[in-house]
Amino acid sequence: MNIHKNHNSISSVKVIIMSSSLSTSSLFLLSCILLVQMAMGVNPLFHFCSSSNNFTSNGPYEANLNKLMGDLYFKTPPTGFGLGSIGQYQTRASGLALCRGDVSSTDCKSCVVEASVKIRRRCPSNKAAIIWYDNCLLKYSDMDFFGKIDEQNKFYMYNLRNVSNPEYFNTQVKKLLSKLSEKAYVSPKLYATGDSVLGESKKLYGLVQCTRDLSSVDCKKCVDGAISELPSCCDGKEGGRVVGGSCNVRYEIYPFVSA
Repeated sequence: MNIHKNHNSISSVKVIIMSSSLSTSSLFLLSCILLVQMAMGVNPLFHFCSSSNNFTSNGPYEANLNKLMGDLYFKTPPTGFGLGSIGQYQTRASGLALCRGDVSSTDCKSCVVEASVKIRRRCPSNKAAIIWYDNCLLKYSDMDFFGKIDEQNKFYMYNLRNVSNPEYFNTQVKKLLSKLSEKAYVSPKLYATGDSVLGESKKLYGLVQCTRDLSSVDCKKCVDGAISELPSCCDGKEGGRVVGGSCNVRYEIYPFVSA
């Protein structure tokens, strides 16, 4: 597993982190944590803690945040998405959780519970944080972020293996994901998966998804923006992802979602 910032290779998937709120030392620590997680088979993809605002232990913001986490446990699994706010003014905590569109309600709940525990441990006094897993993401803040595209919290992942015909392959990736973007933004879940044929014996698989606080128009804007970033991070790679706080896109040459 390869973790990466600014193109300095450590080790078949590469991660490039895009967040203005992290220091170099924080990035190094997070990279080390991710290496350990992946070696142990634990599932978090990544997380960010806000660096600007902290809360007082056992204070009103923490109490509201704890209530919010409890609400998300119950709100998210039935539909795969939940959001809410607890408190007022400076002590108001807002958050959301999103499960991948093919994940069962049982696995969704397990992921949200796991995510809430992990993020509170890793960002114990931060008023804003986000964590991603393959099956879900969880995000909270003291700011009202609902309905706004998150341009700050983002990272990229890709397989280090190169395809033999990158120009053709890149065209097929964009074609498939653009088709899925058209499907996702008009679907109730703001989610779509699909595949396309590559040559005689191979297939290309794709996924796009948005958090459901976004409007359909903003979902498409977010997804199309993520697709446009793939050439910069994942040019000619067998697999790639742009993972953000409001949407994510992914392609692989193997199936990775439930039928």
